[in-house]
Amino acid sequence: MFESSTQTIPGCRRVPRHIAIIMDGNGRWAKKRFLPRVAGHRKGVESVREVVKACVAEGVAYLTLFAFSSENWRRPADEVSLLMQLFVHALEGEVGKLHKHGVRLKVVGDLSRFAPNLQQLIQRAEALTANNQKLTLTIAANYGGRWDILNAMRRMLAEQPDKAQDFTEADFTPYLSMSYAPEPDLFIRTGGEERISNFLLWQLAYSEFYFTPTLWPDFQRASLMEAIASYQERERRFGRTSEQVQQADPPC
Repeated sequence: MFESSTQTIPGCRRVPRHIAIIMDGNGRWAKKRFLPRVAGHRKGVESVREVVKACVAEGVAYLTLFAFSSENWRRPADEVSLLMQLFVHALEGEVGKLHKHGVRLKVVGDLSRFAPNLQQLIQRAEALTANNQKLTLTIAANYGGRWDILNAMRRMLAEQPDKAQDFTEADFTPYLSMSYAPEPDLFIRTGGEERISNFLLWQLAYSEFYFTPTLWPDFQRASLMEAIASYQERERRFGRTSEQVQQADPPC
């Protein structure tokens, strides 16, 4: 388990250790081209490949992608069905490549609502890649930040009922779905929207935010490097003054 940025000060890094992305704009990308929305989602898978490759090359240790929120079930039933099929096809076609390149795959969210065959594919993919260390790629699917916090609370109290009256962040955070990863250094949202949409509510407390109008299918390695360059220009104070940061941290 990694420490909380509200409790300790993370080390200074030129390259983000953990990047989290809301991949927005697939439907609009397709609409602009008079294509069905699913065409945008398929094209978006290509961007996932490019960003994963770039993260491996740049030394990013953790990449988390918001693929399907707990609110996305509100979309038209045919689109949800196509998204589930695309998820299956992506797992069947991409996991072997991820494994070959040393990428560990994790899927977080309430997976109980997915079809049994999809749940089995997820389990197999996680088991196959479990020992890989080049990059941890997390897919958030049927995930919501509030669900994550409530689920963690329930799990903690079920295992440690004595904590009901008195517990700390250190007691609580091991039960969050991404307790295996450090908090994101950089949060990116594509597609022009500037909100976090119930994504990693606990974990984004001290992340640097980067919003871009680029639609996800158009987000490539150069786009990621622009986001990292923006991150590198930020002064990460974690509650301190600029003077304290300059005295305490060596140049990144």
